[in-house]
Amino acid sequence: MRTALVGGGASGIGHAVAERLAGSGDRVVITGRRADALEAAAARLSGAVGDGPAREVHALVSDMADPAAAAAAMDKVDDRYGGLDVLVLNAGGPPPGGILDLDDARWREASELLLLGPLRLARLAMPGMAKRGFGRVVFVTSTAVRQPQPDLAASVVLRSAVTAAAKLLSREFAAAGVTVNCVAPGATSTERRTQILTNRARAANLGFDELDAQDLAHIPAGRAARPAEIAAAVAFLASDDAAYINGTVLTVDGGRTETI
Repeated sequence: MRTALVGGGASGIGHAVAERLAGSGDRVVITGRRADALEAAAARLSGAVGDGPAREVHALVSDMADPAAAAAAMDKVDDRYGGLDVLVLNAGGPPPGGILDLDDARWREASELLLLGPLRLARLAMPGMAKRGFGRVVFVTSTAVRQPQPDLAASVVLRSAVTAAAKLLSREFAAAGVTVNCVAPGATSTERRTQILTNRARAANLGFDELDAQDLAHIPAGRAARPAEIAAAVAFLASDDAAYINGTVLTVDGGRTETI
């Protein structure tokens, strides 16, 4: 049985990824900052579904933005499960704001959450993966890296850095069976999207439904993604079938990104 660590597993994309991996037979450890939400999510995801196999999902409280949390989390995973096979680095987005609207403190906070925290976990997990001859690291980023959104400056800048870091990491242990890739979601039906559109609607003095319709009009598929659709992409990159896919970005956005 493989062991997978999934960030932000209490809700949204992280929760959908945990459900998908657990349904495939992986032991899944979901992390996040709120113990109550994590425990409830783990309880929902655990156990058998229909005639399928029992699903094993555990909760581990860990704040990706806390420098001390990464080592403590990896120690617990090593002690309880003997190491990590799949690492899904998924973190919630920072507060919105333009490139010159964010002060130094907010940049530092966002950097700990989106860049430094994930890199700490990768640094701790990847050598063990290489030693065991198998590993999958997937960073969940955003299509805003390729098509920047001005009011999400911290996410655009820092997830761009994450994408570059993933490319560099993909070369480190590739010969030992460890791959590193990114999944870049577009508009996805999560609380995060609702928050972003609410802020934009308020700033533009528009109703939420009107702005939602305007946003969806730019997506060829005509709708936002379901979290399960993003999870399917993550699960594929974490699978044996993706052994020769390394250092790439898989965009899941219904065709919205306009660049080639």
